[in-house]
Amino acid sequence: MSNKSLAALIVGVVVALVAWNSFYIVQQTEKAVLLRFGKVVEGDVQPGLHVKIPLVDKVRTFDARLLTLDTATARFLTLEKKAVMVDAFAKWRVANAEQFYTATSGLKQIADERLARRLEAGLRDQFGKRTLHEVVSGERDALMAEITASMDRMARRELGIEVLDVRVKAIDLPREVNRSVFERMSTEREREAREHRAKGRELAEGIRADADRQRRVLLAEAYREAEETRGQGDARAAAIYAQAYSQDPEFYAFHRSLQAMRDSFNDKSDVLVLDPSSDFFRYMQKSKP
Repeated sequence: MSNKSLAALIVGVVVALVAWNSFYIVQQTEKAVLLRFGKVVEGDVQPGLHVKIPLVDKVRTFDARLLTLDTATARFLTLEKKAVMVDAFAKWRVANAEQFYTATSGLKQIADERLARRLEAGLRDQFGKRTLHEVVSGERDALMAEITASMDRMARRELGIEVLDVRVKAIDLPREVNRSVFERMSTEREREAREHRAKGRELAEGIRADADRQRRVLLAEAYREAEETRGQGDARAAAIYAQAYSQDPEFYAFHRSLQAMRDSFNDKSDVLVLDPSSDFFRYMQKSKP
């Protein structure tokens, strides 16, 4: 190969490399800044194919998708000075590529560290203004909304980041107080159980006493009605007997005498020693010829 051919080949390769390094592509999922000698000359490069000056311009791209900041569990105090362990996370994305690069050098690690400090400060402030009941259930949504709005204003102003959401995943008591809290809750539940059992026994005694009273009243009324009915029956029977026997008193006396004899000699072992002239044998004596 001649010197001219070699020189032409080298020039061609250099031109190809220069041409190759003169173009760059920004994806739809990216944000980019164009640097010239380390200084930002274009702060928000749009997605697509672009031209740059080789060896002079440099392109820094950042992930423009939704990113997650997952913080470590931290300890905070509520309004009544009760300690809680809070596990939270935040969703964010790059809003201003130039400001993000200037504040963090385009490093997600630095952005996460700064957001984590802001998130911890926001949580400490919000938990310190609320009671344990409010942060657990009563005002939990309001707490997260206020932290999200506060962090978003700070992140846009200082980091070029948009904070879309902050969520509290879990709120737990510290391990050293879990046992005491459990024992206190157990004692409280036992006290409530004793109160309920005492009220139940009192109510049961009242129900039994009322049932016994009603039973005695019903039995007394039934006995009274039975006695009245029995008395009315006896009176009616006596009236019928009196009416029947008044028609022939002598026959009634004779019938009563036979009934007395039948009752007296009902058992074969019965023995009576009587005077034959007594009234008991009055009708027997008259029957003699």
